[in-house]
Amino acid sequence: MLCLTALAVIQIGYSRHSDARQAVLDGIRPLLDHRPSLVLAFCGGKLDPDTVLSTLRRELGEVPVVGGAAAGGIARRGFGYSGLELVLIGFSGDVTPTALVQDMLSGEISAGAALGAQVAAVASEGAAVLLLFDSVASRMPLRLHPASHIAEGFHRGLGSRSVTLFGGGLLTDMNLSDSWVFDGAALRRHTAVALVFPPGIAVETAILHGCRPISTFMEITRIDGAEVYELDGQPALGVIERMLGLRLGEAQGQELSLLATLGQKQGDPFAPYDENCYVNRLILRASPDTGSVTLFEPDFFPGAKVQIMARDNALMLDSARNGVAAMNRMMQGRDNLLALYIDCAGRASARSGALTEEAEVVLNGLTDSVPFAGFYSGVEVAPFQGYSLPLDWTGVLAVLRRQDR
Repeated sequence: MLCLTALAVIQIGYSRHSDARQAVLDGIRPLLDHRPSLVLAFCGGKLDPDTVLSTLRRELGEVPVVGGAAAGGIARRGFGYSGLELVLIGFSGDVTPTALVQDMLSGEISAGAALGAQVAAVASEGAAVLLLFDSVASRMPLRLHPASHIAEGFHRGLGSRSVTLFGGGLLTDMNLSDSWVFDGAALRRHTAVALVFPPGIAVETAILHGCRPISTFMEITRIDGAEVYELDGQPALGVIERMLGLRLGEAQGQELSLLATLGQKQGDPFAPYDENCYVNRLILRASPDTGSVTLFEPDFFPGAKVQIMARDNALMLDSARNGVAAMNRMMQGRDNLLALYIDCAGRASARSGALTEEAEVVLNGLTDSVPFAGFYSGVEVAPFQGYSLPLDWTGVLAVLRRQDR
């Protein structure tokens, strides 16, 4: 699909092929009528990224290519998470973002601060900023780049500048096998990229949830980074297992990651249930030896009040329908440029067990008057109660539009 105005062109390409070169040749066709000045590419983990990049360069010239690995791709022409999907978004004219790059080798907080300072130097007040980074810091042992640390540093580096930050962590597949980033010129790891959109372009976001509390509030009484040892003075793993009626098998937390999260309610803890008030954290792994669980993010703390949250497929699909309907209403009468869907890989039916693909609900429900693309992510970042935070097991639907005059 194509968004074309006198000053702007946004083009969407999608393909699925086992040969990386052919995937590019199939997906690039919609981008050839108006040569883009920047390409945002989300590349399935089974496609060779060097071949993807070199083929894009051969066909388009020295256009910057940003983006990176994706557990799957989503577009109006199709969607999937086989690892063979390729999504291409071409920008030209006055909607083309500026790409800024920062390695994370010195640590995620300092890297976020450096990237935030770069953004502050070029961004207009209230600018829309898309953040992308490779999620996997190491595979043996598995360690992730904490999105909460990147976001914390980013806000520090911004200083007094205000922007609307949204984005996601990149993965090659749902098993957290690997990740990498296209930085505009090459393939890199341990890297974050910020795309700063020009003045006059705003972004609206809707966060699609799908968890419900199944416990009372409990206090984290012992935690070290992302590893939660105790809830209310008891081994965290045992508490969660008892609440779920589950005994951990040989999968070292696989059952828990598919069934439950820990959620922290924001605002009035006694207010009626509202899914939009929760920040949830997926369980990365569990340790029967220590009775602990390790979360995707290290931003919970001793004394934090949390609840065990069950992942509810019916609620997830309802949240998707309601969020898309609200976004459709917001878009009415506005100059909408692009809808980008950042979808947690765990929401795919292969992981969630849902009988309906949640991405298909979004595809079918979103008005077809706006170009649409998306990717399956490891973590999602979106404005939450005035501050951009990483989120788990959510879908973030972001619509770029020209600001109302």
